[in-house]
Amino acid sequence: MSTPREKILLIDDDPFFLKILSDHFSASGFTVFNANDGIEGIKAYLEKLPDVVISDLVMPRMGGVSTCMEIARLAGDHPPVIVMLTSMFKETPHEHATAEMGARVHIPKSTTPLDIVIIVEQLLERQKQLQS
Repeated sequence: MSTPREKILLIDDDPFFLKILSDHFSASGFTVFNANDGIEGIKAYLEKLPDVVISDLVMPRMGGVSTCMEIARLAGDHPPVIVMLTSMFKETPHEHATAEMGARVHIPKSTTPLDIVIIVEQLLERQKQLQS
């Protein structure tokens, strides 16, 4: 029996997208937690302390920018990998030198779920190398 991989928190108000992305991460061995909006996402972050947070940009009650910024603040010196998903831009996935809109990595929602998993795996691997 293999050891579970890192914990992923997915925050999105689209149940279909959340299910598809959750299924892909689960199939890749990650432990997945879901939240339907930013308020639920912050609560889930505090309870589960995931290694990665992937948040939609536009959500009811609390949007992705506020959610990601609050999670980064709560995490202090040990932040998770924070990724922002949005349908508002169509460019390729992009990593910023410093956090923009609460996340260093922005991925368009049009990116295939498998590619999102691969990007997250690469980000986690880089984070491990930087910490060692």
